[in-house]
Amino acid sequence: MGYLDELFGLSGKTVVVTGGSGVLAGAMADTLLRAGAQVSLWGRHEDTLKEAAARIGSAAGAEGRIGWTVTDAASEASLQEAIGRTTGRFARIDVLINGVGGNRGKSAFIDTDMAVFEEVVRLNLVAGCMLPTKVFCRHWIDQGQKGSVINLCSMSSYVPLSGVWAYDAAKAGVLNLTMAAAKEFAPHGIRVNAIAPGFFVGKQNKALLIDEKTGSLTQRGKDIIARTPFGRFGAPGDLPGAVIFLASEKASGFVTGACLAVDGGFLVDCI
Repeated sequence: MGYLDELFGLSGKTVVVTGGSGVLAGAMADTLLRAGAQVSLWGRHEDTLKEAAARIGSAAGAEGRIGWTVTDAASEASLQEAIGRTTGRFARIDVLINGVGGNRGKSAFIDTDMAVFEEVVRLNLVAGCMLPTKVFCRHWIDQGQKGSVINLCSMSSYVPLSGVWAYDAAKAGVLNLTMAAAKEFAPHGIRVNAIAPGFFVGKQNKALLIDEKTGSLTQRGKDIIARTPFGRFGAPGDLPGAVIFLASEKASGFVTGACLAVDGGFLVDCI
């Protein structure tokens, strides 16, 4: 085994990716498979999970190391059952990537639909961070096992974006919980970190960034590019290094409570 394989290789490790059929989740799963890990995609819809697992596994040449489990990340009981099914196949779980999240539209603050607000907060903060982290850390503590949680923060964890109030609040909460949980679980050998992707075009935000009729950038898309020093949106290939670094115990074993921005310089844009 070469030095880089020893430092960054994930052979023998099992990673669960919630929200497993999403664009960024798929990119991360592909990366993890190529680094040698076993991967279980978790989500609510069997058909999309099966398709994603088959496609990603084939592309990485690792069909035998990827599986999927239907679960509801907003349900503690469902998550506990999914852990049982996943360990039944892969024996143990070493890393949790909290990939559940998304937004529901855009509005002026005073026109906010509170039912939608609560739905988005529950999706991103409860299902996308709090409940899976709670269930997995309890499992690891009960097993006397080290573990690693990787949350997905956002540019709005740091700088609020206009019109997406619930998403802003939830992603700021994910950053806060990442730091708080890191301190809570460090004595158990459990690391809790996060990645804050910049603006990547995905299912949830495509309509906000790209005009569906013309294929050109919306005004919001233009504004984002103007604020991004690299002058482009993120591409799935921009995430692998950050994911492997945080997933590898040897590479980042003394890193916890950190959030790594992969944003093309958005957070450091200045005049």
